[in-house]
Amino acid sequence: MERLIIKKLEQWKNSPNRKPLILRGARQVGKTWVMKELGRRYFKNVAYINFDNNTAMKAVFEIDFDINRLILAISAETGVSVKPDETLIIFDEVQEVPRALSSLKYFCENAPEYAIIAAGSQMGVALHNGTSFPVGKVDLMTLYPFSFTEFLMACESEQMVSVLGSGDWPLITSLKSKFITRMKEYFYVGGMPQAVQTFIDEQDWSKVRDVQNNLLEVYAQDFSKHASSTFSTRLNQVWSSLPAQLSKENKKFMYGQVKKGARAKDFELAIQWLSDCGLIHLVHSISKPGYPLKSYEELDSFKIYMNDIGLLCALGNTDIKTILDNNAFFVEFKGAITEQYVLQQILSCSDFKPFYYSSPNSSGEIDFIIQFQDQIIPIEVKSAENLQAKSLKAFHQKYNNRYSIRTSLSDFRIDNWLTNIPLYSICLMKNFLLDQQESNKEKV
Repeated sequence: MERLIIKKLEQWKNSPNRKPLILRGARQVGKTWVMKELGRRYFKNVAYINFDNNTAMKAVFEIDFDINRLILAISAETGVSVKPDETLIIFDEVQEVPRALSSLKYFCENAPEYAIIAAGSQMGVALHNGTSFPVGKVDLMTLYPFSFTEFLMACESEQMVSVLGSGDWPLITSLKSKFITRMKEYFYVGGMPQAVQTFIDEQDWSKVRDVQNNLLEVYAQDFSKHASSTFSTRLNQVWSSLPAQLSKENKKFMYGQVKKGARAKDFELAIQWLSDCGLIHLVHSISKPGYPLKSYEELDSFKIYMNDIGLLCALGNTDIKTILDNNAFFVEFKGAITEQYVLQQILSCSDFKPFYYSSPNSSGEIDFIIQFQDQIIPIEVKSAENLQAKSLKAFHQKYNNRYSIRTSLSDFRIDNWLTNIPLYSICLMKNFLLDQQESNKEKV
């Protein structure tokens, strides 16, 4: 199955300023496959080391950071003659050997000719616990579950992928029914590689759900493996509360919904742990839609989304009949799963960092708000073909922003200050904004 991040990794390989790369991402999103696939396609050979329970390699890095000695040890461990520009060195589960992570600094400074990529499902936790690497000595990338575009590619819907890539809106609209059918399948299957592969191979909804439930069980085991009993309980409580949190009309995370009477201090470390592992995504509110958005971030007010829409459906026990129904699904769940879908596409298809905004006078909440260059852009998510955009209209009247985006099941249209981008093509949002920018330049 094709992953779009491979192209970015190829660019990293060929960069004259290449540094050792850390590939972040939750467990089971395909990091190991992606690293090995990069080596298979673009390197003569691969020196792969998994540091989990690897006492021999741990001992090697305990001695010192002499590059020649480390290269010899890597060659001996893998049976691969490691040569610059011919060999991809892979450090997997590198957080298990903190000094191997620290060695990336010395490879960057003293041997930049070696291509090294490191990954680990507990990477963020390890760094917060004191394992560090110098800022500026590594490159960073994040691998997310399959985007909707990647899901289409995996399902061998080449025609649909080509149509999306064309940006030809009349042509895209002509395949609307097919895109919506595939999108609903994606809502259920999600983007975890094993679930996607099972869907393709078996065409059996129950087997897909079995895979998802197994993944949820693996995550639960991780909670117990890497945390104390009390902390593990808190991780499970936060994790289990997410479907209910997102189903509320006001999706702001409420500690009292995790446990009656709970306060921030009871669960903030658990939330940080889940975020560090890539299992959840926090979308913070902003106090005002000013530039730059980061300056107005409110750290104590946020919504929490899961790492994958399929796992959200599994955790909430959402059945396939409900999703495939043309009306009931979108009404009953108040857009919760649709927001999860849109967030995943924003994260995996662009470099935008989404926030959300709720006006002080309660004139409406903006589901997501992003910064595109010097423009602040509100995004409203609609579950069906609902063309009302009261929150967006109030926002535009107050701030007179250049672009406002509504994403729904309706067709693409530009109506003065408001643009509707169909849910199944929200991955094209950045391309649309770039096109609009070029068009405005030409007019000037």
